[in-house]
Amino acid sequence: MLSIYRNMFKVPDLRVKILFTLFIFAVYRLGTAIPVPGIDLDAVELFQEQQQAGGIYGLINLFSGGALEQFSVFALGIIPYITASIIMQLLAVVIPRLQALQEEGESGRKVITQWTRYLTVILALIQSTGFTFLFHSGQFTGGIDLIPNYTPGRVILIVLTMTAGTAMVMWLGELITQRGVGNGMSLIIFVAILSQFPSVFVSIWGQTWEVGFGERFIVIVAIFLLMIGAIIYVDQGQRRIPIQFAKRVRGRRVMGGQSTYIPLKVNTAGVIPVIFATSVLLIPSLIITAIPSDAAWLQAIFRWIDTNLGSGANAVSWWYIGILFALIVFFTYFYTAIQFDPEQQAEMIQRQGGFIPGVRPGRQTSRHLGHILNRITLPGSIFLATISILPAIAGAVWNIQIAFSGVSILIVVGVALETMKQIESQLTMRNYEGILT
Repeated sequence: MLSIYRNMFKVPDLRVKILFTLFIFAVYRLGTAIPVPGIDLDAVELFQEQQQAGGIYGLINLFSGGALEQFSVFALGIIPYITASIIMQLLAVVIPRLQALQEEGESGRKVITQWTRYLTVILALIQSTGFTFLFHSGQFTGGIDLIPNYTPGRVILIVLTMTAGTAMVMWLGELITQRGVGNGMSLIIFVAILSQFPSVFVSIWGQTWEVGFGERFIVIVAIFLLMIGAIIYVDQGQRRIPIQFAKRVRGRRVMGGQSTYIPLKVNTAGVIPVIFATSVLLIPSLIITAIPSDAAWLQAIFRWIDTNLGSGANAVSWWYIGILFALIVFFTYFYTAIQFDPEQQAEMIQRQGGFIPGVRPGRQTSRHLGHILNRITLPGSIFLATISILPAIAGAVWNIQIAFSGVSILIVVGVALETMKQIESQLTMRNYEGILT
């Protein structure tokens, strides 16, 4: 096994990519430990001691690698970029100009990427302003004021610092994509979540030991390991659609006549729906808590969101579980529809002289592919949603806070598998024994 891992470092260019990626990880972790200027460090330390792991804010802190509870320059993490990507993909469905850019290939994607960057900076400005208000008002910190000197100059400095931190995190992710092993943004989330796992399990052990002799902790660890195995198993599942190419005679040469297949994965969308659903779930909590108002109806909405989704939740509520389940199923269908267009695929098969046995080319092929895609997407979406809420259900039943959640496990395992596949392809290209094979 060790010889297989040594293969990664035998290829010079692959070795440079891996070492460069590890260096970017170190830079990112360093940034999560640097607090923004103008905050009370003693109050931050007190807040960390009293911080609750549950609720939607616990999930934000997990996604930022613990940077949020430290109020560091990377406190927002990659969340503004994820939100901007969601908005751009939603707009591409309804705006023909964006849809045309997507179909232009590399040049169109570059324009969309640039617009996504601009939107990320705008969202980072808005979110950092909201967090600054929350850290000062004590709505997020349990009454602890982290910014006692709340002046316009100090607020502007903090907002600009957090926005610059988000822009730098986005840049680090793009560097990994361009010069590292690839999949940069997902790897940033991966290392952020992975860095919090030790403290998360220590917290779970402390909570379960108080109510017993650790039996619940053993059950949670067993669930954790079973979820990892299930994710890996389902990730490899696919439905193969056979494609037959007709024989064509050109002069004295006979072309075509070959058969192949289209692999439709059970989980075509990967972990993207989970990330999207989690980000959308953050929006109501951030908007409501950032609006200073004494209106009774607005305060009632705030209390409900804070109790069921926010920092006031002692454990994950059933409302959170149900909403997250529905959002993941929706975004799985949505993102799968973006990734795989049956009409476009049917047209491409017809242009290449291929057909699905027993199905006429053209519209019937499109309907056939769409029908199969819908059938395999349903179990895939239910699987994603179920895995995401399993730890939350355990926390709701036992009234404990489990901060890692199925969302984080799905992201960590999914990104690890995708990264291993990319390294595997480069090793196979150079006739080295791969990690997965």
